[in-house]
Amino acid sequence: MAFLTDEKLVIVGAGGMIGSNMVQSVLMLGLTPNISLYDIYEPGVHGVYDEMCHCAFPGANISYTVDAKEAFTGAKYIISSGGAPRKEGMTREDLLKGNCQIAADFGENIKKYCPDVKHVVVIFNPADVTALTALIHSGLKPNQLTSLAALDSTRLQQQLAQEFGVRQDKVTNAYTYGGHGEQMAVFASKALIDGKPLSELPLSDERWAEIKHMTTQGGSNIIKLRGRSSFQSPAYQAVKMIEGAMGGEPFKWPAGCYVNAFGFQNVMMAMPTVIDKDGVHFTQPEGTAEEMAALQASYEHLQKMRDEIISLGIIPAVADWKSENPNL
Repeated sequence: MAFLTDEKLVIVGAGGMIGSNMVQSVLMLGLTPNISLYDIYEPGVHGVYDEMCHCAFPGANISYTVDAKEAFTGAKYIISSGGAPRKEGMTREDLLKGNCQIAADFGENIKKYCPDVKHVVVIFNPADVTALTALIHSGLKPNQLTSLAALDSTRLQQQLAQEFGVRQDKVTNAYTYGGHGEQMAVFASKALIDGKPLSELPLSDERWAEIKHMTTQGGSNIIKLRGRSSFQSPAYQAVKMIEGAMGGEPFKWPAGCYVNAFGFQNVMMAMPTVIDKDGVHFTQPEGTAEEMAALQASYEHLQKMRDEIISLGIIPAVADWKSENPNL
């Protein structure tokens, strides 16, 4: 089997449902044969390793470990789902303190064992601040680390497709920006439904409010339906992000990235992005006054979460970030 690269990819949290799905997706898409499965829970990661071996992917060179040094050394790409999952009744923000401490340790492991890593994707919640924490502690350049935000946009796309009875990929230019959480900003003023502007289709204000609510609650609805947080969609989207970074098909759904432009300062937030072999590139969102106001509110929410983890001592004050990471 021909692989996109033979460089080492580390899956952090590989013993979990997201992690195991990521390993399988990487091999099915032919990204790299060299995958290190890392988790602190040995039976779980051992079991995933055995399962992947039983799939008998041609050319696969899979290993597993509970030792961070062994996992990270020599890594060129990393995807981390290594935080606590969200349970029913919890918001992403409820996971803040514990998962941000995990993210700080994750960043330190990158700095210590694989400072020449090419790209890192962080997908454990609350992803905007866990990714920011990891970036500060890792010493990486901002374009080398992204967080998962695409699911909010794909959920919006699904809702609009169902509303108008079209195939999902016939809905375009409908995205969410800002935070990956209930404070996300929905941008649909330029949306097309099978080529027709959404603004020209029959949609009441009440129904539009319901669609936006279902979009923001998409993750919690999965928990209600399946009894656990989503794992197939975040796994697939994260793998597609790393595929772009590896030089494969560029990833064009919104990704969380470090933003210090356009009036937004020192946060990780979803923007119009492309991830390719040179990392992540972002542009300024364009929308109505209402959409831009929603984005501003989402940004202010992200600032509050950032300031909370500063107050907890997990990351230093903004003025001191450069001493921790000279690239910021």
